[in-house]
Amino acid sequence: MKLTSFIGAAGIAVALASTTVSAHGPEQKTVIPVSQKKEVPGFDETVKPVFERAIPNIPGKNLIAVEVTYPPGGKSAPHLHAKSAFVYAHVLSGAIRSQVDAEPAKVYQVGEGFYENPGSHHRISENASASEPASLLAVFVTDPTDTLTIPEQK
Repeated sequence: MKLTSFIGAAGIAVALASTTVSAHGPEQKTVIPVSQKKEVPGFDETVKPVFERAIPNIPGKNLIAVEVTYPPGGKSAPHLHAKSAFVYAHVLSGAIRSQVDAEPAKVYQVGEGFYENPGSHHRISENASASEPASLLAVFVTDPTDTLTIPEQK
């Protein structure tokens, strides 16, 4: 897939985060295969499905978008992404600290984004503020049967 095609798809998904979706054809129930344990002490993000659709010109791939919201000081447990999943994250509010694989941790502000290659290890994903909430839109291009996030095995 060309990078420009993915960026275009990611841009559409970003727009979907703040709009009502209307599409031609039958409605598709959004069933996001997110495997994250809830009520894990110290990890308190909220993951809300936004959009899921098969990509008609890329057989066997889906475009999935989820909004991840962190309370002040909130964070996600370290996790991996499916070996089929290319991920683009776009900060919607606040500031997000992220570390993927062996790269240094970085803080992303509203309007900034980052990507994760298939099979990436997302070591840190958290709100960079102890006093303000933060949120991001995570857009996945993935195989439809894959789980989006897999808890880190220690």
